[in-house]
Amino acid sequence: MIQAPSLAFPNIRHAFFTRAGGVSDGIYQSLNGGIGSKDAPENVNENRARMATALGVAPTHLVSCYQIHSPDVIVAETPWTRENWPRADAIVTRVAGLAIGVGTADCGPILFADGEAGVVGAAHAGWKGALTGVAEATIAAMERLGAQRARIRAAIGPLIRQPNYEVGQEFVDRFTAADSANDRFFLPASRAGHAMFDLPGFIRSRLERAGIEVEDLGLCTYAEPARFFSYRRATHRGEPDYGRHINAIALTR
Repeated sequence: MIQAPSLAFPNIRHAFFTRAGGVSDGIYQSLNGGIGSKDAPENVNENRARMATALGVAPTHLVSCYQIHSPDVIVAETPWTRENWPRADAIVTRVAGLAIGVGTADCGPILFADGEAGVVGAAHAGWKGALTGVAEATIAAMERLGAQRARIRAAIGPLIRQPNYEVGQEFVDRFTAADSANDRFFLPASRAGHAMFDLPGFIRSRLERAGIEVEDLGLCTYAEPARFFSYRRATHRGEPDYGRHINAIALTR
């Protein structure tokens, strides 16, 4: 698992889990945390239990959402199961012993912490969630739980990076229509009418504009197949499915 120095608070544990250290095989090898994948459920459950142990919580106390590429945030007060998991793309909590996580396989995972207030957050920021404000919504939800913006630290974990993120002109147009300054996050692609998108740069700019200190771990999911799952890489290879990383944070008891 990968950790961010900026989130090294004595009362907090966190991890951006890689694909190593689990029991899954084949295209899911090995630490696939994707409940929605086609991997054997018993393998996913064991993998998530291992992640929970690494975070110092019970397996039942590692929770994630049914992600819908939205700016929606849920406050976690008690654990839930897949049968009643909320539809959202970010979770915040101030409950010790409860790990909150998001699943990714190219989208941007962001973990947040105010160590003094004892408030943490986790956000799934694909391009749509990032554009519609999932990071800002997570910060606001943390503030409602007692966090202070000036103390919140955010870390951007492994995600697809500009050299591997080709998009069409309609994608560029959507971003520049929202803010003409967003054109700085695009470079020309080798194909006419296409561009290369800087998702981590865009996420970072939104966080910094919100007044948050940001650490970007600088890792690309697409570029390291032995280390990370990647939806886009699996699509390019014609693979039938792909594993999901869990990126999670927890307050210690």
